[in-house]
Amino acid sequence: MAHEAPKIELLWWRGCPSWEEALEMLREEMSAIRLDPASVEVREVRTDEEAGRQGFVGSPTIRISGRDLQPPDDEPAGLTCRVYRLRDGRVSPLPDRAELRETLANAIQGGGE
Repeated sequence: MAHEAPKIELLWWRGCPSWEEALEMLREEMSAIRLDPASVEVREVRTDEEAGRQGFVGSPTIRISGRDLQPPDDEPAGLTCRVYRLRDGRVSPLPDRAELRETLANAIQGGGE
């Protein structure tokens, strides 16, 4: 039985130098598992108020079916650059590619839930 494609969002802030690379990575990983890369909802977060309303803790933020790819701990919302923790323990301005692919694949299997 076919599942509904998960909703995939990338939120970004103009001061972030990594968001375009993150979008490219996201689209590559979506293509790799046969999701339509054009279906990504790309949204710019322009103000601190907007960041607060959206729970935006930094750019780039990737949400899959409404869930943050790497849920932040207690980081405050705001216009800033995001720091991801990679599986090998390093920090990066981009998410872990393997984690991204795995989360996308799980979202497909779970029907976006």
